[in-house]
Amino acid sequence: MFMTQMATTIYLPSLPAVERELGISRSYAALSVSLFVIAAAAPVLLWGRAAERYGRRAAVFASLALFIVASVLLALNTSAAGLLILRSLQGIGAGGAAILARIFVRDLGDGEVLARRLSVLSIAFVAALGGGQFLGGLIGKYSHWQMGFVVLAVVGTAGALGTLTLPLATGQGRNRLAGTSRIYLCILTTPAFFLPTVAAGLGFATIVLLQEVAPFVFQQHFGMSVDGYGNVGLLIGLSYFAGAITVNRLAASAGSARLMRVGALVMTGSGLLLVTLWLLPGIPLVAALAVFIVLYCVTTFGQAALFPSSMAVAVTSVKGNGAYAVALCGFLAQSIAGVTASLAVVLHDNVTWACVATALSAAAYLLVRRSGR
Repeated sequence: MFMTQMATTIYLPSLPAVERELGISRSYAALSVSLFVIAAAAPVLLWGRAAERYGRRAAVFASLALFIVASVLLALNTSAAGLLILRSLQGIGAGGAAILARIFVRDLGDGEVLARRLSVLSIAFVAALGGGQFLGGLIGKYSHWQMGFVVLAVVGTAGALGTLTLPLATGQGRNRLAGTSRIYLCILTTPAFFLPTVAAGLGFATIVLLQEVAPFVFQQHFGMSVDGYGNVGLLIGLSYFAGAITVNRLAASAGSARLMRVGALVMTGSGLLLVTLWLLPGIPLVAALAVFIVLYCVTTFGQAALFPSSMAVAVTSVKGNGAYAVALCGFLAQSIAGVTASLAVVLHDNVTWACVATALSAAAYLLVRRSGR
């Protein structure tokens, strides 16, 4: 989980530098983030099947191997086209590792216990969210942006070695995997699974959209340095940590369904305030920067409450097909986020992208409200 999120955050502070060095547009540079997210989603169902057929260990080693190789090649790449191709391959490996990590946790139980364990898993996500952006800022200031991919290759290798210590479920073989498509279809047509899963995807899409525009907003609109933007990542990481701890502490008493509604509502309210910020004229630049950081952090907190709670509600609604349910949930959430973010790469106007982010959060809130009926 740490490796997957870090593959985005360590790279974010360098997006303006990538734009300049490779001679590409802002939209093209942002596309390297979107394609990573889409590629992470595309084969998720296949990773779930591989985990069932060949065993968790074989599947996670394959995903990590692809991630490591792609990271090494990205560190050596000098072409714009190569950047997009290799980021896509890196995303395929990262997406496999992330969904398999959730399958490992799903193997341990479901219900409110699953929500708490997913929130603990989110701590790795938090560390990469804040620490990766901070480290990316330092790399952007003191080294070359491609050094971040060297770091990712090292982290991926460490993850592969760590996996050797885990007691993981073995594969079921070919004979017990007949009817995979039927299983996925059955899960997909369960409203109690589908609605919170789509809500999780819309919340994730909001965060990916913010990640795409934030480097340009901070560095070009507010004139912040690359390492200064990296430092903001620490605040964002703390916000996600606060949301994850909230889920961990309150899942048993408040319930995952209520927590996912609160998370979506917080994100929607923050989005409306963000739109207001860009519409109000005459706000001093320093004050506007402070408000933007606060609202970014509040949105992140909401997502930290929404995502694990929604996933726990969705997966728990499907009994007996744990790995398939987790894989399908991850596939839908990642796909929604990736496609939405790809369409959003052309949104350069602050009011426009803020309106889109608010609409995504509001749609997530409506879905979780409906799923609770």
